Amino acid sequence: MANVNPFRAIRPSSALAAQVAALPYDVYNREEAAEKVKGHPLSFLNIDRPETQFDPSMDMYADCVYEKAKEMLDREIAEGVFVQDEQKCYYLYELTMNGRTQTGITACVSIDDYLHQVVKKHEDTRAEKEQDRIRHVDVCSAQTGPIFLTYRTNPILSYIVCHVKEELPVYDFEAEDGIQHRVWIVDDDLAVAAIEKAFAAVDALYIADGHHRAASAFKVGMKRRRTHPAYNGTEEFNYFLAVLFPEEELKIMDYNRLVKSLNGWSKEDFLERIRRDFTVEYVGKKAVYPSQKGEFGMYLEHEWYKLTVHPDKTSDDPVDGLDVSILQMNLLDPVLGIEDPRTDENIEFVGGIRGLGELEKRCHEDMAAAFSMYPTSIQELLAVADAGRLMPPKSTWFEPKLRSGLFIHQIEK
Repeated sequence: MANVNPFRAIRPSSALAAQVAALPYDVYNREEAAEKVKGHPLSFLNIDRPETQFDPSMDMYADCVYEKAKEMLDREIAEGVFVQDEQKCYYLYELTMNGRTQTGITACVSIDDYLHQVVKKHEDTRAEKEQDRIRHVDVCSAQTGPIFLTYRTNPILSYIVCHVKEELPVYDFEAEDGIQHRVWIVDDDLAVAAIEKAFAAVDALYIADGHHRAASAFKVGMKRRRTHPAYNGTEEFNYFLAVLFPEEELKIMDYNRLVKSLNGWSKEDFLERIRRDFTVEYVGKKAVYPSQKGEFGMYLEHEWYKLTVHPDKTSDDPVDGLDVSILQMNLLDPVLGIEDPRTDENIEFVGGIRGLGELEKRCHEDMAAAFSMYPTSIQELLAVADAGRLMPPKSTWFEPKLRSGLFIHQIEK
């Protein structure tokens, strides 16, 4: 059973929500974040990336940087930029992108569910990436970016969501990227109890996006337990902030690959070598968007090819059968020498939101070849997580991204 609780969110006043809401901290590098906050003093990116408040020469991981985040958050709460609800609530968070809508339930999930794998993951995390968010959460004593979770369709939850959305939302705005955001407060006692009971009947929750945020929130919670040995499990540090979406509403985009060199192969020899494992079809100038599993686009020397993997190279294994695994095991590793895509400097990754034009652009600038991917499906993600396995890096790209700053979970006063 999943322990998914209502909470008293710290959230923007209705008039300021559009100014506060910001894309997640890890969407930007340091220079991009600094540029993005210019002229946007209320953007939550100022707090999420507090190094933007300092000269570029400042160590972005210095203690004073995290203390600045807490100072700004405390000040904006005091000034009324943020308010806190009087009672524990759930919140519906609806995002609409290109005519497609997904609605999640914003809540707090037990760190014990993370510990005991009721909350299942499909990616590994890196300690150095966790450390930044651990310090941010710990110093601010608040979780400021929700973890993106999914669950298998539950008719009771679907009914409640539809019923609540008949009311007027507390937030309703279109962000600068054209994505519509709407939020409803669920504070009716019967609805709150029904949501909590319905989630208690859900066997598993799955991390769609935010593995590092989840790991960091868990580790801060465990640290607070050590400093509060008499904890009883109801304290806010025992929970982490999440938005939970039914799996059928989610869309995973392609996560494409770029390589800097052909590992010494000439174009002709490279094409001949990959024909061992793929059917290679010359296309020309028209970009290749794979239409089904087992198909790949390849951009090489300003021309597109369609690659189709040979049937004997497919697999029913939940990980080995992924297209990202097929490309890795049959081309990137044996032909291009990319053994570990997490660390190899010969490979880069581009989210599908940027389009295939970005692959062409990079190949004209500094890359030797690009591969367009058929998107991993949400069913494949669930199968990998259910098997207790991990996907290769950069297997999924979710859109739209959840905004930070719309919901803050204070873990301790």
